[in-house]
Amino acid sequence: MTQSNEHLTSRPVLAAGDQADRARLLASLHRPGDPLLLANAWDVASAVTVEAAGGQAIGTTSAGVAWSLGVPDAADLGAQRSARVVGRIAAAVRVPVTADIEAGYGPRPADVAASVTYVLRAGAVGVNIEDRTGNRDQPLFGVAAQAGRLAAARAAARRLGVPAWINARTDLFLTGGGASPDLMPSDLMPAAIRRAQAYARAGADSIFVPGLIDTALIAQLAEGPLPVAVMVWPGAPVVAELAAAGVARISLGSAIAQAAYALAGRAAAELLGPGTYESCAGGIGYDELNEALARSRG
Repeated sequence: MTQSNEHLTSRPVLAAGDQADRARLLASLHRPGDPLLLANAWDVASAVTVEAAGGQAIGTTSAGVAWSLGVPDAADLGAQRSARVVGRIAAAVRVPVTADIEAGYGPRPADVAASVTYVLRAGAVGVNIEDRTGNRDQPLFGVAAQAGRLAAARAAARRLGVPAWINARTDLFLTGGGASPDLMPSDLMPAAIRRAQAYARAGADSIFVPGLIDTALIAQLAEGPLPVAVMVWPGAPVVAELAAAGVARISLGSAIAQAAYALAGRAAAELLGPGTYESCAGGIGYDELNEALARSRG
């Protein structure tokens, strides 16, 4: 769905200087071999909890945000609703916030620019922009088309005076790019390197490759023009192994949100079944969370 630039938030949550400082801080945290670790959040409480645990930055998960609002992931959450959540998170934490805006909420470069404008004006200092089209027959935007969309994102950030970190996500390793399903990750590496090169020329700051966890291939990609960001889940290589491969950013994506909702389901089933409550053991203290949220308001 396309969108217009009408009704964009008129004033950023942060003062311009503060936002630029946070953007530079976010950039400095992307160090190949000493990666930024993102435990992705989806609302203020999860973001404050991640910050209290030592998170150096907050990355949102579009899936978690969508689910919390009663919307399926990849079903056009939309830039305005996404930006409202990002704004509340950015106002509540003291660390940089980077926003997952899926594919930019529209196919045109103008759509991507509008979406970036929304979330940066809400207080974000970084964005994830993916190259998945949602079209089964053509799962990824062409390299040139996606480069144009990323260039529009960079131009939008420059207009706002925010040196935002653009994490260019390619779903090549999740979709195969529409090629034969029998292709191995190593077969997709030439295409991944071409995308990294084109995205770098368009103004991206890192290449995000969900689905790729082979450390030898990651190390090969890390030799290219962009720092590498990866997504992890139970069974993926541990942080030390990914750092040794030269990764600059590691995120959990929607994994924490999925675990939280799974706990809700287990606790409900336990209550409604045997009539016990042990699934709720080990939860964060009531006073602890209340106090953390109170501090975030001050």
